[in-house]
Amino acid sequence: MNSSYKNSSQIAKSLFTSQNIVLVNIGWAVLALLYFLLFSAKVPGPNGAESRAEWYVLGTNIFEALAYLNAGILCLRNWRSPQIVSSRNVWLAIAIGMLSYFLGGIFFGYTEIVLKEEPDVSIGDVFFVLAYISLGIGMILAVAARRINLEKWQWLIVLAIGFFGSLLAWWISMQQATGQEELLVTILNWFYIVSDVLLLIIATTLLLAFWGGRVAQSWRMIAAAAFSLYIADMWFKYAQGPNYQSGEILEVFWVFSGVLFGMGAALEYDASLSRTRRERGRKRA
Repeated sequence: MNSSYKNSSQIAKSLFTSQNIVLVNIGWAVLALLYFLLFSAKVPGPNGAESRAEWYVLGTNIFEALAYLNAGILCLRNWRSPQIVSSRNVWLAIAIGMLSYFLGGIFFGYTEIVLKEEPDVSIGDVFFVLAYISLGIGMILAVAARRINLEKWQWLIVLAIGFFGSLLAWWISMQQATGQEELLVTILNWFYIVSDVLLLIIATTLLLAFWGGRVAQSWRMIAAAAFSLYIADMWFKYAQGPNYQSGEILEVFWVFSGVLFGMGAALEYDASLSRTRRERGRKRA
């Protein structure tokens, strides 16, 4: 009984290595990209109006949901690990953000696919708001835990990206503003826009601050995930309208964002274990 349990445990450990987790995440991103590229075209319906097949829209929701669920689980694993290099509170906050985004996407898809309503405001927004707040807290804690010592040219890059990111977000908002939105819709839209810009600025700072070293690989993934989230959100805001239907190609960046958060968590876990092994080896020596 014990031997079979040990064997199964060893098999599980050999399968769920960080390398395999990263490869599976990359594979998921490639599959999602192919899915969006091959099946996103609209087809004429019975009434002559063009729309995307429901099975396709459902598939995009599944790709996105599983990416964020996987990322949330991997971040929780980092939070539970006493050997993790970064603060465990950082990974707890990011985990809450990932799981909240997963739940928000489920409610968003349910409103659009099952109820066939425009999900301008839904229960999913409660989880999306929580996701942005948690992600912001987690990334700010990550920056605060390290001494940020950027060069002047690096600060200029941060300021430039923050300026152009804000300008793009403002321009898109002005293009979509009709003056007829409900107050809650307007508040949520501006909350998402401001949150996206702030995450973009923090991600740029993280990318420049954690450029070198093995542990930095995880934070490069996290920064890329925030950039992907910004691209997907800005596209959604730009394309949103009375005839908008989910499933545009650029929405694949939501899947990329979840995948990159998961890869960042896996790389951090692997780097932390390797560092612990080296420290133990030095003590024995």
